[in-house]
Amino acid sequence: MKPSQTQVRLAILGGGASGCFAAIQAHAFSNGNIRITIFEKSREPLSKLKVSGGGRCNVTHQLFDPEELAKKYPRGEKELRWAFETFQPKDTIEWFGQRNVPLKVEADGRMFPVSDDSQTIIDCLIGEIKDRNIKLLLDENVVSVHTDAENPKGRFRLRFADDREEFFDIVLIATGSNRKVWNWMEALGHSITLPVPSLFTLGIENSDIITLSGLSVPHASIRILPKGKAQIGPLLITHWGFSGPAALRLSAFEARVLFDAEYKVTLEINWLGDRTSVEVEQMLLDLKVSARVNKVMNQKLNEIPNRLWEWFLIQSHISTEKKWADVSKQEIKSLTEILCRSKFQMIAKGVFKEEFVTAGGISRKDIDFKSMQSRKIENLYFTGEVIDIDGITGGFNFQNAWTTATLAAKHIASLVI
Repeated sequence: MKPSQTQVRLAILGGGASGCFAAIQAHAFSNGNIRITIFEKSREPLSKLKVSGGGRCNVTHQLFDPEELAKKYPRGEKELRWAFETFQPKDTIEWFGQRNVPLKVEADGRMFPVSDDSQTIIDCLIGEIKDRNIKLLLDENVVSVHTDAENPKGRFRLRFADDREEFFDIVLIATGSNRKVWNWMEALGHSITLPVPSLFTLGIENSDIITLSGLSVPHASIRILPKGKAQIGPLLITHWGFSGPAALRLSAFEARVLFDAEYKVTLEINWLGDRTSVEVEQMLLDLKVSARVNKVMNQKLNEIPNRLWEWFLIQSHISTEKKWADVSKQEIKSLTEILCRSKFQMIAKGVFKEEFVTAGGISRKDIDFKSMQSRKIENLYFTGEVIDIDGITGGFNFQNAWTTATLAAKHIASLVI
């Protein structure tokens, strides 16, 4: 239902990336015909954006095929597949570029502002908000949201911690992971998918491999035994376990499995990625011939750092002084097993400081992803991580924020133009 054109008031709860972008886009698409107010609980808007990417802000990812892009979301792939036809990384790059904030791409596809400073992105968004006379109110604690379609003051009534009330025709929820907000929405008839952590490092039981903290391999695979799907990519050994893209992807795609297991599972690592044990054994047998006069410590598989290779040899009970010609077939098999099927007991999850993501939120079934409007309550919209959508690390969660905000803004604008 279209609100009265002269009285359309939009309240956006949440002054993060998605909320601010939705406000800007809604104002632009409606030619300024919406009175927009952003309510941010903290004293600083865009605080998560400020610290993301180590303070550089990983704005998006250089991946322009909507189908492939959607696969980077453990939860939300199906819904975002269509959404990315409307607004995707190319559009994000263009949007910021038009505002003199060029983005650059790094070797792994992540995209950052050329300035390498998240403040550049913050200044751009806040500048747009000010230029458009959008109200951005800080330190505003909304304590409840009520709806009454027949209320002449406005369909939505917001109550604040200071007991005042304000009325709006449209409400957009962009609060990110927020249990209080989920409780409100549940009371209004929405289903909530249990929130669990995503994107975290993997803590393991005592193992001397942690003495190699700081070493990484470029192409490893890691999975949960017995039947977990392997995630492939760079893997970093840390002072208490594993991190890097492969470990973080595992934490995202297996977020619920790990939560249900209380983060106590057996991990299996193939340090050579998707190479099979047959292939690896043959590579080692080839070394036994081609490097027969060399010590095993001095002639290794190229992908493996020296100290990690030494660790593999020790685990396989092969002397580092032994020549390849003297390595037995049984020792080759032992080394193959370690390279392809190293096992570690995970005992805890850690923290990935560059991104803070939760799996869970407003059920995707309760949202029309062509408009981001609630299927339960007219003129109520959701964007960003308040929804049960999350991506892997690499700029994908911010792209979800930009995309869902744009979809919501377009539909909201259509109500007044």
